[in-house]
Amino acid sequence: MLRPVVSGLQKGHTPSIRCPTVKIARRNPQQIKSMPESTPFGDAHHRSGNKQIPKRQRIVVLGASGFIGRSVVEKLAASDWALPVAISHRTALDLAIPVETVRLDARQPAALQAVLLDAAGVVNCITGDSETIIASAGALFATCSRMTPLPRIVHLSTMMVYGSATGTVDETAALRGDWDAYSAAKTEVEQMARTCRTVVHLRPGIVYGPRSPIWSGRIGRWLRQHRLGDLGVAGAGFCNLVHVDDVVEAVDRALRTPGIEGEAFNLSLPSPPTWNDYFCQFAAALGAALVPISRIRIILEQHVLAPPLKIAEKLSPILPFRWRPPDPIRPWLLRLCSHPMRMDVRKAERMLGIEWTPLDKGLRESAAWVLAREKAETA
Repeated sequence: MLRPVVSGLQKGHTPSIRCPTVKIARRNPQQIKSMPESTPFGDAHHRSGNKQIPKRQRIVVLGASGFIGRSVVEKLAASDWALPVAISHRTALDLAIPVETVRLDARQPAALQAVLLDAAGVVNCITGDSETIIASAGALFATCSRMTPLPRIVHLSTMMVYGSATGTVDETAALRGDWDAYSAAKTEVEQMARTCRTVVHLRPGIVYGPRSPIWSGRIGRWLRQHRLGDLGVAGAGFCNLVHVDDVVEAVDRALRTPGIEGEAFNLSLPSPPTWNDYFCQFAAALGAALVPISRIRIILEQHVLAPPLKIAEKLSPILPFRWRPPDPIRPWLLRLCSHPMRMDVRKAERMLGIEWTPLDKGLRESAAWVLAREKAETA
């Protein structure tokens, strides 16, 4: 049996955690209520003198080394109600906050069972190839369905489950999963989740913000290198942006809001910009000029430059000298830039009380992170 390796805090130890650098997203206390005692997040307390202190709930975060997973761990650790357990497979976790960490393969049910035994909730942030996404979710649902009481599971899905759908889509729209292998895998996972009745699905759009490797990091570099810009009609699709802070806040509320088992929630700005508008505003925040990108240039990036750059990207870590090739602009990105689909997010606003980070604020934060990272890499 695969045995998870636990480091950091010992199970059951619940210190007072202070994390002054973590930004806490806006919360309306009237909208977030304690769950009744019969649910995983009951109004449990222990006494200290004459005061009642809320008991912290053990929340397992799968895929904690990723962009969203790491942010979820930070959010929960800074709260007064959760005790996160950060789970990762290959990547060693280097967190600046004291949390329990476990390194295991989430595709192995026996390994999962060992860390889920006394968990009140699970957040599934696992990414990767289709096989990993499906296998890890299958192991999670199978393990949790045998637990008593059943933990609340918050599954990070994606807007790509809607596939080639166009126009405005809400959570009742058909899950086509016909965009690519990733969208098909995420769709299959949502269908698998029907066997586990405590799952809540979050379907974020384009998750940007500081530390976003693709939607802030790569897009920022391409804009500064003038490899992206005004795409004309090729950039007229909707860019369903959502700030990482809003996604993390939705995870927090999905864990604690009563009566939402089996529900799904779209996460995006309610009035998303076009991709051209996104590039224009992000370039301005970066202090870069927005240049027009011709159709010939787009074809060149897709079919001539992308394949060899992708190969170079894979080879660069094993080369005997330090060299980082330019990031390839993949065909799927340019296809997405013209896709006329936008998500209806009124359900998340109504049932989770989500308020969205203004785009100009989010882009300023993203630009500051991109520029600081670029400066550190060239120092």
